[in-house]
Amino acid sequence: MQLIVIWGYSFVVGLYGLVIALAAIFNTKAKLWIQGRKNWPERLQQAVNPLHEAGKPIVWVHCASLGEFEQGRPLIEALRAQYPNLAIVLTFYSPSGYQIRQNYAYADVVCYMPLDTRRNALLFAKILQPSLVVFVKYEFWYHHLQALFQAQIPVILVAALFRPGQLFFKWYGEPFRRLLMGYSRIFAQNEVSAALLRKAGVAQVEVAGDTRVDRVMQIAVQPPGYEAVEIFAGNAPVWVCGSTWPQDEALLLPFINTQLPPDWKVIIAPHEISENHIAALEKDVTIGAVRYSQYAQTPAPTAARILIIDNIGMLAHLYQYGRLAYIGGGFGHGIHNTLEPAAFGLPVILGPRYGKFEEAVYLVAHGGFFAVSSADELQRSFQHLLREEARRQASAEIRDYLHQMQGATARIMSYLANSGWLTQR
Repeated sequence: MQLIVIWGYSFVVGLYGLVIALAAIFNTKAKLWIQGRKNWPERLQQAVNPLHEAGKPIVWVHCASLGEFEQGRPLIEALRAQYPNLAIVLTFYSPSGYQIRQNYAYADVVCYMPLDTRRNALLFAKILQPSLVVFVKYEFWYHHLQALFQAQIPVILVAALFRPGQLFFKWYGEPFRRLLMGYSRIFAQNEVSAALLRKAGVAQVEVAGDTRVDRVMQIAVQPPGYEAVEIFAGNAPVWVCGSTWPQDEALLLPFINTQLPPDWKVIIAPHEISENHIAALEKDVTIGAVRYSQYAQTPAPTAARILIIDNIGMLAHLYQYGRLAYIGGGFGHGIHNTLEPAAFGLPVILGPRYGKFEEAVYLVAHGGFFAVSSADELQRSFQHLLREEARRQASAEIRDYLHQMQGATARIMSYLANSGWLTQR
C-alpha cells in the first residue's frame, strides 16, 4: 500500500509539471514557473560554487510563496545577524514569491525549488550540500525530504500547523506520516498541532508560536511612510481594506457608496491588480476614487474618498494610516493576512471562512475581529466599531493576543544555537 501511495504521489507531481508546461503557452504565471526552473542544475551549481569555495555553511530556507516568506523572514534575518559567516539559500515554489523577493538582501542565493521528483531532489541536495534546511509552515515535498534525510542533513519545520483531516493522519497516509518523523525538529504554532503530531508518533515537536507575529511586530515598530497616502488621508479616519477579492468588493462597495460616514476615507488594496479589475473598481465606486500610481505623481488634497492601491508590496505598511481594517478572502478559499493590521492594533472585519487561521479564530471569539456574512452584519459591525470604547476594547484584545504569541523566532534560534549544526562544516 505504501508503494502505491508513493507511486501515486509521484505520478500526480509529474502530471502537474506537464500541465504547467502546457499552461505556460498562454498563462503568464505558468510561464514564469517553467522559465524559472530552466537549466536549474547548472544555474544552482554556478550560484553555490563560491559559497562552497569560501567554506561557508549553507542554510537552505524554503517557502512556498510570499506569505510563507514573511513567516520565515524573522528567522532568516536572525540567522544572518547571529551567524554572519553562513550562507543562506532561499527557494520559492511559486512565481509570486520569487518575482518579488529575488533580490532579497539577506539571502546569498534566491531561486526556485525544482519539481519534486526523486531525480531532482537528489541532484538538488547533492549540489547544495546544506548544513541545515528550514521548511516553512506547509511544505512537505516527499522526494526532497527523503533526499535530505538520506544524506543525514538536519531539517526543521517552523510555524507548522496541522489539522486532523490532513493526509498524514489518514489510514492511507503512512508514508507521509513517517516523513514527519524524519524532521530533526518541528516547531508548531499551537498545542493542537503538537498534540496531533504526538498522537501520530512524532515526538520531536514543540510549541514555539507563530514567527509571523515577530515579523509584523517588527514592521509596526518603524514602518516606512508614504507621503501620498498621508496627504490623501489628511485628518480623516481611514478604513483599510486589504487583499480584497470580487466577492469581498461585492459586499463592501455598496456599503461604502451609500453608508460610509461622510468624514471617513477608504484605502482598497485588491488582491488582483490587473488593469481590467482596477478599472472595474473605479467604475463601481460612486463617491470618487483615485489610483495610487496616478495620485502619487502629484499628490494633493482631493475630493476622492477612495484610494485604490494598484501595486504589490505596500499593504503591510498601509495599516499605520487606518482606524479599522477589512481583510479579504473570507468569501473564497480563506482570509489573507490579518496579523498585519493587528500589529497596528486595528480591529478587523472579515468574511466567514477564517477557520484555518488560529489568530482569526481566537480574536473573533474574543472580540478583536468581527466575522460577517451579509450586508446587514457588515453594517452592524462597522457601526459597532464607530464607538470609540468598542474600538479601544477590540484593539486591547488584539494587542494582548500578539503579546502572548511573540517570541517564536527566539525559541527557534535558541534550539539552533544548542544544536551545533551551524558551527560545523
